[in-house]
Amino acid sequence: MSQRTERRGIHVDQSDLLCKKGCGYYGNAAWQGLCSKCWREEYQRVRQKQIQDDWALAEKLQREEEAAYASSHGVQTQSTTPPQPGHASLGPFSKFEEKKTNEKTRKVTTVKKFFSPSSRTASKKETQEGKTSPSISRHASFDTDQVSKDFVEFLKNLQKPGREIHKQCRAFLVNMSSKKDLGADELSECVQDFYQNLADRLMTHFKGSSESVEQVMDQVEKYIMTRLYKSVFCPETTDDERKDLATQNRIRALHWVTIQMLCVSMDEEIPEVSENVVKAITDIIEMDSKRVPRDKLACITRCSKHIFSAIRITKNEPASADDFLPALIYIVLKANPPRLQSNIQYITRFCNPSRLMTGEDGYYFTNLCCAAAFIEKLDAQSLNLSPEEFERYMSGQASPRCSSAEGEWPHTGQGAGVAATNPVLAQLNHNLEQLSSISSRQEKVMEAAQSLQADLLSWTESVQREVNDILEKYPLTCTVSAIDANNIDNDNLPPPLTPQVFAG
Repeated sequence: MSQRTERRGIHVDQSDLLCKKGCGYYGNAAWQGLCSKCWREEYQRVRQKQIQDDWALAEKLQREEEAAYASSHGVQTQSTTPPQPGHASLGPFSKFEEKKTNEKTRKVTTVKKFFSPSSRTASKKETQEGKTSPSISRHASFDTDQVSKDFVEFLKNLQKPGREIHKQCRAFLVNMSSKKDLGADELSECVQDFYQNLADRLMTHFKGSSESVEQVMDQVEKYIMTRLYKSVFCPETTDDERKDLATQNRIRALHWVTIQMLCVSMDEEIPEVSENVVKAITDIIEMDSKRVPRDKLACITRCSKHIFSAIRITKNEPASADDFLPALIYIVLKANPPRLQSNIQYITRFCNPSRLMTGEDGYYFTNLCCAAAFIEKLDAQSLNLSPEEFERYMSGQASPRCSSAEGEWPHTGQGAGVAATNPVLAQLNHNLEQLSSISSRQEKVMEAAQSLQADLLSWTESVQREVNDILEKYPLTCTVSAIDANNIDNDNLPPPLTPQVFAG
């Protein structure tokens, strides 16, 4: 099985990342493969057509009900004579028709109100909650206060345009606080319209300086989305939370996927590569803690750059796009980022569209969307496994091992059988090998200690034998001194001076 064959399951052409309408910008799976500009145009076209169709239907229903009401009203005016006993049911029948007509007329009015701009009213409960205090007037967190202060300080440098920008942003936030009943797509449309209108005005003010406009728009996005984050991130009107749980469970079920199955050009045995992998995992997890779409994109960009560095160190050459996507999939599987789908949708809906259409941020984000889509559709063919093997691995009945039939997988370092297993099992096996090595060295130390102990015992015995041999050969004899023997007055000496005789 060649490396090219393995790549075929996860290879994505760079043309697939671009907008399907051929405008040259990056597309997005959430926008049906279109860029944000083409998607908005398509969305507005479909929406306008839907509104026109609904208006036509409402007017048609109204005309029909008016005709029915006029017909029934004419019948009632013509019947002026009191009802006869045989026609006692005409009175109740007329009342029933009138009641039915009034009910239908009320339904038509409701339909017309539904399609009118002022029809989006909250329920009684929501109206009472709205009367208490708008969300922007509540006590904000420390981060929100700090962002507001930074935004005001930034606008001071713009003088009069800065005051106008701040006024428009405040008015927009007040307007958004009254639109809590809107869906996520409609909220996104409001934010994107505000971005577009403000960018057009700034372009006129700065006389076409796109760099200055981008700088101001970054600050506006930071201020607006920090204030709106709690109400627009993973709203209850969407199924983002359900998708998050499904993605997390899917990644947990794929814990057995190895780096060799994805044909990732990274050798985690190299310390620099392992360090970059850890940093990439940290950055992709940190994305969930950010509030501003631009900051979330920055986490994705840093993660991607660490992946490129790991590949470059492993291959000793610049990484290619074909190397990047499998590595990104591996990092996502290893990190299992919290609320991945919600973060992707949040960036898609509320990020400055210019960032998603061009530049490295847009490229890396598009690849992350492709990685998430690949994980959802990953099957046996994608990993070059048989359906039976894939099912056994998914159910936990077996764990992938490097068999003889799979001997052509790329191996790195020694212990290829260990490298082909799950990373956790590989680390465990590596630890067991180290413990075995330590145990063998300990046995050698114990053998040397026992040998030293035996040498000490034999040396003691040999010294003792030599001492005994010398004593036997040269015995020690003690004789009485002649001086003391001839001394007659020894008995007359005081006790301390009396000679003591010791037998040898």
